[in-house]
Amino acid sequence: MALAVLLVAGANFASAQLQWTSDGTGFYSFSEDGIEIINPVQPEKNVNFLTAKELIPAGTSTALRVQSFQVAPGGRALLLFANTQRVWRERTRGDYWLFDQQTKTLTQLGKGLPTASLMFAKFSPDGTRVAYVSKHNIYVEELKSHVIKQITTDGTDRIINGTFDWAYEEEFGTQDGFRWSPDGTKIAFWKQDARQTRNFLMINNTDSTYAFTIPVEYPKVGFPPSPTRIWVHDLTKDRAIQVEDLLTTNDGYIPRMEWLTDGKGLIFQTLNRKQNESNIITSDLISGKSNIIHSERDEAWIDIKSRWNDGDPAGWDWLNDGKTFIWVSEKGGWRQIYTIDLTGKERLITKEPFDVIQIDFFDSKTQTIYYSASPTNATQKYLYKVSLKGGKSSRVTPGNISGTNTYTISPNGKIALFNHSSTTSWAANAVVSLPDHKELVPAPQKANASAQDNKTEFFQVTTADGVTLDGWMVKPKNFDPAKKYPVVFYVYGEPASQTVTDAFGTGKNRLYMGDMAADGYVYISLENRGAPAPKGRTWRKSIYRNIGILNIRDQAMGAKEVFKWGFIDTARVAVWGWSGGGASTLNLLGQYPEIYKTGISIAPVTNQLLYDNIYQERYMGLPQENEADFLKGSAISYAKNVKGNLLLVHGTGDDNVHYQNAEVYINELIKYNIPFQMMSYPNRSHSISEGEGTSKHLSLIYTRFLRENCPPGAQ
Repeated sequence: MALAVLLVAGANFASAQLQWTSDGTGFYSFSEDGIEIINPVQPEKNVNFLTAKELIPAGTSTALRVQSFQVAPGGRALLLFANTQRVWRERTRGDYWLFDQQTKTLTQLGKGLPTASLMFAKFSPDGTRVAYVSKHNIYVEELKSHVIKQITTDGTDRIINGTFDWAYEEEFGTQDGFRWSPDGTKIAFWKQDARQTRNFLMINNTDSTYAFTIPVEYPKVGFPPSPTRIWVHDLTKDRAIQVEDLLTTNDGYIPRMEWLTDGKGLIFQTLNRKQNESNIITSDLISGKSNIIHSERDEAWIDIKSRWNDGDPAGWDWLNDGKTFIWVSEKGGWRQIYTIDLTGKERLITKEPFDVIQIDFFDSKTQTIYYSASPTNATQKYLYKVSLKGGKSSRVTPGNISGTNTYTISPNGKIALFNHSSTTSWAANAVVSLPDHKELVPAPQKANASAQDNKTEFFQVTTADGVTLDGWMVKPKNFDPAKKYPVVFYVYGEPASQTVTDAFGTGKNRLYMGDMAADGYVYISLENRGAPAPKGRTWRKSIYRNIGILNIRDQAMGAKEVFKWGFIDTARVAVWGWSGGGASTLNLLGQYPEIYKTGISIAPVTNQLLYDNIYQERYMGLPQENEADFLKGSAISYAKNVKGNLLLVHGTGDDNVHYQNAEVYINELIKYNIPFQMMSYPNRSHSISEGEGTSKHLSLIYTRFLRENCPPGAQ
């Protein structure tokens, strides 16, 4: 995200949202002393940019608690984001303050608007104005006079201007919903009409004498998405027009939009509701006409993020003075990099048969794309580079470094902050030169796995279906292969996350109070088909219309191969997971009760028809066409088969996977007289982290249930 970036505390400057100086020789960092410019190569040349004293507004004695900031064009002023509040998962609204570098004064923007209601404030290209969102309307404030002009007036909790509803943010990664034109005369923005999307009501029973409901506008599976359009407001003419988006119906999505570099029009991407048809469209604002320049179709789905910019779809990677751009597609069987020009002509850049995990940087001077990949080991990640002029990709990360490696590359492409992680070691914030990867500054932060901890071992098993699964395992201490040990499987299983990665902390169970290896457990995770591992399109998309079936079978068949090792006590087999992993846990208990004897399911989707439409329809299709697939893959359909010990955990304030999922599943268990244990956390969200003592309590009940129902130790 280029405009609102997180400040970095102290020396810990490895951040995906790190804000570099414009010349790329330093970056900004926030500490108790204020804002500094850090020189990563020569720390002795660090300079104070803004002191803590200067963060104290007139008439007060307390410095602002700044979350992020941006520098005005020309560098005269700073825009500080403070008093931040949470919106869904992230703190994206709060107060904005302008700091004048010459007068050393702080001025709050948005006077007269509700406290902590401003979102996504950003300077105009000439630095004379700031635009922001408040209460679903967009405002522009003149910085000299502080006159505020409201440019949308229809914003409500149902007409959403300049930002997005819950589903767009959660499933597309979109948050900031407006863009200044390059000349600062116009603002393009998304407008969502959620009037037909129903509220889901969460209930709060604890914070007042009478319970009250908390409405969340939430489009469930099978219900149409909120119609979304792009508008452009002309500030000089004080009028807005709707952009022709060429959608055949309101039943689709517009997840990406930016200005063309000449400012004469827009470029944006549309998806149909099933998310298997993508169009890239340009719109000329003078003629008002739009044109599809590129189309793509997939038999499964098109992932618009495609691991793009670490999951953030904002921005457009331009080449050739704005006539060409970089794109990522899986249509060739691998996630590969292409260039596309404004006539739609495309050229394949990465021709090798392996996946691009993400694009890290484009060096315009050398015409080099840096990207992450791991051609031979899907559990790891390395930096590669390829020339736009053609030729083969080459690995930048030295061959003697293994594991998961991430880079934050400076705007000049000459240096990078390098983080290394593996199951045995972790090193953060080394500075390396590019492209030779010479270490300029050693990592100031390092850690090694404890010598007392059993190591995490990676393995592969091939199931009866001929599918080879990656896995990791931590064996008990004083392991004796002649004895039998209980096993605990950690599972996720859905397309949103990997569990088998060579990273620091892999193999640890943060919910277990104690040492699983010392207590005598074998701890294992397997990566089923459908997980977003860099193993090709077929691997990832084989799960289409098969969530809850194919992934569950892979897990169960993988467990059977593990049992062949001979040291697993098949009478003591436990499985646990959270969210999609909670759903997988219930499906494993219900579909393969002969294998899994104990399960701990946290915040699970128990009926796929109860989740949001963007996620579930992307991977499962439309229930109007294939509802049977949704039901066949839902844990609720197999509740009657559960024979093992079950602990079900859910937060009643979960706005992501609603507590409703727990209650409908409980009804099925009751219907079939199946005993189980339940722990509900009042008003806790999907993370079950809010409130004093919550995390410790969850660990306590998790550990006690596991020890009682899957006793540790060799036999």
